[in-house]
Amino acid sequence: MADKTGHCMCGAVSFRAVDMADEFSACHCKMCQRWTGSFFKGVSVATENLAITGRENITVIDSSDFAERAHCRKCGSPIWWRLTAGPYVGKTSVALGLLDDTDGLTLSREYFVDYKNSTNVLPDDRIQMTEADVTAILAEFASEV
Repeated sequence: MADKTGHCMCGAVSFRAVDMADEFSACHCKMCQRWTGSFFKGVSVATENLAITGRENITVIDSSDFAERAHCRKCGSPIWWRLTAGPYVGKTSVALGLLDDTDGLTLSREYFVDYKNSTNVLPDDRIQMTEADVTAILAEFASEV
């Protein structure tokens, strides 16, 4: 368990999580695919251990009879997925990409693997580009304008 901080893409929502899990999960269900454009990776924390700043910038929707999803109303970043019924109420699954530091977190389980598709597999022979590579390409675009 570790204390973690994070924020959405635009910074309107930030948080501090105390005793966040050291493991994360991935969900490949169709709802998560539509919500994230891929699959949802979330790390669990007790809801009472999640201190949020910018709560007024969060939109929460009931995504089913037993769960809710939250996103930043300014930039659209997924914030959390949370059960609202059943034995695991009281836990919040925070979107992994919001964390300032993901060191030490390991994937522990995948849900709805029967919905997992080939776009979620990254082959070894793909082109891989660093931040410096992408920055150089973007600089070329800027010079052409």
